[in-house]
Formats: sequence, structure tokens, C-alpha cells
Amino acid sequence: MGRQWSPDDVLGMARSYQSACVLTAAADLDVFSVLSSGERTASSLASELGTDLRATAVLLDALAAMGLLEKRGSKYSTPSDVAEILTATGSQNVLPMVRHQANCLRRWVQLPQVVQSGKPAQRTPSLRGEAADQAAFIGAMHTVSGPIAEKLVAQLGPPRFHHLLDVGGASGTWTIAFLRAMPDATATIFDLPDVIPLARKRIADAGMTERVTLSAGDFYIDPLPIGADFAWLGAIAHQNSREQNRELYAKIHKALVDNGTLMIRDAVMDDDRTAPPTGAMFAINMLVATAGGGTYTFDEYHEDLHTTGFKDIKLLIHDEFMNSVVRANKP
Repeated sequence: MGRQWSPDDVLGMARSYQSACVLTAAADLDVFSVLSSGERTASSLASELGTDLRATAVLLDALAAMGLLEKRGSKYSTPSDVAEILTATGSQNVLPMVRHQANCLRRWVQLPQVVQSGKPAQRTPSLRGEAADQAAFIGAMHTVSGPIAEKLVAQLGPPRFHHLLDVGGASGTWTIAFLRAMPDATATIFDLPDVIPLARKRIADAGMTERVTLSAGDFYIDPLPIGADFAWLGAIAHQNSREQNRELYAKIHKALVDNGTLMIRDAVMDDDRTAPPTGAMFAINMLVATAGGGTYTFDEYHEDLHTTGFKDIKLLIHDEFMNSVVRANKP
């Protein structure tokens, strides 16, 4: 028997957007960072941020009511624990992911129109602009992957390889984890031109500049760098249709040397597509954000990889969300 729903359950779910909107608005406006440097009145903060006074005061009071800000008299400040999470210098910084969720939220509210038309939602940049939104997305991927990358690499063995091709490698989180596990190996990160500077900085901070080649391009259009014996496709397949994935797998197959290995990290759905639940919800994210993306079953991965020439296709890890790993070999 399924869950027994009550009217309060349903209405609580319907209202859940409210706290998300307050949080993400404050993140986009950088309220937490400014108020972590010293308490301000609503008037002084509005002047500093260039925002409307009445609107700023209402937002600050809502944040204080949620416990995300402290209010003493007419002054507001960011608590130290919140500052650690919601400022760029915080030790547990998730600000890029919160800002990315704000971008997602603007698409999710268009879900009825998306379902009616079958077309992705209209993209509306944040008030910080498209470049900042892209940086937030790349930072969000590190927020998700950073804490688990080395653990997952260890769980994989790690794979033995000489040269890694990290396809859509973003700022290099997974490249760094693999190279730490394989001290004698090298890598190439392939990603869009505006992502490469972010990767260059993170790779330099990790002390791996001499071991990593940064290659700019678009894997939908450009060929991939050849010669790797191991390719990593991390959280990329879900943004593609199956046809697009077959085209990408074929490019990876061509780029790998003989006996090379491809590993795909992504959601892997059960056959009925309702589990894991996080994967079913992420399919909605792809519905509103892409023309053909989604979450796929292992049988679908197997068929698409086999069609493009890969053999010995196995599900190495089956995770509740995005950290399932499928392995395929090039004969």
C-alpha cells in the first residue's frame, strides 16, 4: 500500500517553493557574503546592493524568520555557521549550487508549458548574468563531486591507466581524483572554451599543471583528442538524448586506443523508471532544461554502447542518484 496522503501533506508540498525562493534570491544578491563582513540595517544593505529598500527589508525579515540571518534591533548579520556554507570563502561553501538551483527553479516553474509543448523551458539569466550562471553551474558540479570523487575512485579500484580523457571534465574535480590515485598517469580535460580557465585554476591549485592538458572544444561538434587508454564521462549522458549519446560514445570509441576503457558516471534507472526516486526527479530537470535529455536504464546504456562498438559492458556501481558507474571496453 502506498503513502497515505493528507490535505496538509499536499499543501505543505505545494508551498515548499517559498523557502527555496527566499534562499536563492539571497544567494543571487550575495546577501550572506555582505552581512558576514558586519551587521547592516536594511537601508544600508539596500544602498550597498542597489536594491529597493522595502523589498530588501521584507527579504531580510524572511531570512531571519528562517534562521538564515540574525536580527538585533534594526540590524542584520549572517551567523557564522551559515557563513561557512553560503559565502564564497566558507569552509563548506555550497553557494554555487544554491545559485545553480535558482537557475533550475526558473525553468521548473515552466513545467506545465514544457509538458504541453514537449519543448524545454525558456532560459532566463539570473541578475548576475549568463557568465556568472555558467560559473555557478561549474562550481555546483564541484560542490556535488568534490566530497565523493576520491572515495568513488577508490571504490573503482582505481582503474589502471596511462592517460585519461575526461570528456566534459568541467573544472577538473574527477581528473584530480584519478591522478591522485595514479601518480604516474597524465590526463586531458576536454570542455567548452569558457570552462577551460576554471579548469586551469583548479588544476594549478592542485599542483597538477604539468600532468594535465586542457583542450577546448564542443563534443557535439568537434572530434575528441585521441590516444587515451581511459575515458571518463561524468554526469554528461543525462543531458543527451540516446541518439546524441550514441554519437558521443562513437567519438569516444574512436579517441581511445585499442583495449581502452570508458566509464560513465550517471544515474541508472530501474526498468520501471520510478526508482531511484532521485533519478525520476532528475529526469524532470532534464525535461525542462534540454531538448532530449533524461535518465536511462542499464539496458539502454548497454544497447547504445554495444551499438557503437563497445564490449564487456557492466554496471560496476548502482547508486541512488548520480554515482552509478557503467564500464565498457574497446576491443
